[in-house]
Formats: sequence, structure tokens, C-alpha cells
Amino acid sequence: MPDTATLHDEIRTLARERDAIILAHNYQRGEVQDVADFTGDSLGLSRQASETSAQTIVFAGVHFMAETAKILSPDKTVLLPELGAGCPMADMMTADELATWREAHPGIPVVTYVNSSADVKALSDVCVTSANAVAVVRSLGADRILFGPDRNLGSWVARALPEVEVLLWEGFCPTHERVTPEQIAEARKRHPDAEVMAHPECRPDVVDLADFVLSTSQMLRRAADSPADEFIVVTEEGLLHALAKAAPGKRFVNLEPRMICRNMKVTTLEKVRDVLRDGTNEIVVPEDVRERALTAVQRMVAID
Repeated sequence: MPDTATLHDEIRTLARERDAIILAHNYQRGEVQDVADFTGDSLGLSRQASETSAQTIVFAGVHFMAETAKILSPDKTVLLPELGAGCPMADMMTADELATWREAHPGIPVVTYVNSSADVKALSDVCVTSANAVAVVRSLGADRILFGPDRNLGSWVARALPEVEVLLWEGFCPTHERVTPEQIAEARKRHPDAEVMAHPECRPDVVDLADFVLSTSQMLRRAADSPADEFIVVTEEGLLHALAKAAPGKRFVNLEPRMICRNMKVTTLEKVRDVLRDGTNEIVVPEDVRERALTAVQRMVAID
């Protein structure tokens, strides 16, 4: 098996030959992040997908992310290194379920987390990421919204905007949902001087114990700017690789047991190389679905 440096060289050569850009989510394996042209959260990577001049986008992430790239860049070829990389949260809301929910609440805007299928986005008024959910909902000026599929991110929005009634779908991220207050307390005992940064996909009783509730991109900025030297990072453990780069010399610890999303970890350097070499695993979004989803996604990308 080729070593990491050899695979990186091979991938970069293939990317140049194929006029390809490689995007990697912050939860990917460290060696996959290191070969990417851009790493980031869903919002940042969506913007890169919409702005790139490259003909091919290799998206090292999960399926809904590659679909979102295709929605924004229909003239590009979008490749997903592992077609089996799904998102359990996205699977918790189907288009039929959302259609029924909308019909039961006529006239109420539907706000959908980007962690959702293209079919669900096509029935949504606006999409959000964890980085901009509060700002997007505020911009609607609505006094009631339907928010799905993540009940925890929706609860965080409701707390930030008490003037808005947020009706929640009962979906969640299994990786973040597993975190308990007891784990936070134990981590604080082991690292009493550390700042606790938690993702808003965590349960309300967990975010209550955090010093800062942040998206992954916001965690990177906080780590770089904070006077603290040590951080307890309450999100998927892949972010620790990016944090070490963003704030060299500082210390970052994940919870015990470590927070690992198996779907994010199925992508390997070999799979990135193979889709570049063979042009396989192309993501296709039917044009009628893409057109209906586009406005909701574009509104998401436009708001910080």
C-alpha cells in the first residue's frame, strides 16, 4: 500500500490533470484534510463549491454535502469518494414527511438544516448551517417557523430568538446526541482550566454546560483568538486535526469515549484517488429537484 506522502502526490497530480478541486469537511480523517484544496464546515464548503472555476469537485464528506455542491454548481462534475457515506440525521426526515408537516402548518416558513436530502431542500423555504442558523432565521422576520431535521440545533435557535416560536422535527445527530452532562463534568475535572466548546447539535442539557456553543468554523476562530491554552472540544474528533493547525501550541481534547462519526471516516485517500482517476461515484440531482432546492440553498450561502 502506498504511504501517505505518495498518495498525496498522486492525488494532487490527478487533480491537476482533471481540473479538479478537492473539498474536505472538518470531520474527515486528518490525511484526507491535508490533501484537500479547502477544508471547512458545510457553509464554507458550499461557498467554495459555488465559486470554484474547476470543472470537477471531489467532495470528501457525506452524501448531502455532495448533493448541495451539485445544487449550487450544476455544470460541474461532483464526485463523492464513498457513495455509502450517508448522514443518519438527514435520513430522519423524508420529503413525504416534510410535505405532510407543511400541509399541517400552512403559511409557516420551513427552515431546513443543510444536513438533509436534496428532495427535502426542494420543499424548504430556506436552508441553514450551524454557523448561520440564528442569523438566517432572524432574517426571515417570521414569528413562527418549522425547523428540521435537527431538534437540537432548532432548540439552540429558539433560545437565541425567544420572539420566534420554533416548531421542531424530532431528528438528531447520533454522534452529538450521545454526549451527556456527566461526560462534560468528567472532562472538566481532568482539564479544569480548559474552555469547553460545544456544537449546537448537542442536547440542550449539554450546551448549558459549555463556555461557548459554536459551529466547527467558529471553534477554529475561537481557538486561534482565545487567551486559553487548552480546550475541551465537544464535537466530532476530526476537528482536532484542524484545530491543531489553526492554533499551534494549544491543547485540544475530545470527550471520552471519543466522538466519532463512522460515516465521515469511511473516506480514505485511496478512495479520493480512485474517483479522481476513474471518474466514478458521480452525484446526480434531478433538474426539477435541483431548481426547487436552489433558492433555499442560495439564501443559506448568502447569510453569515
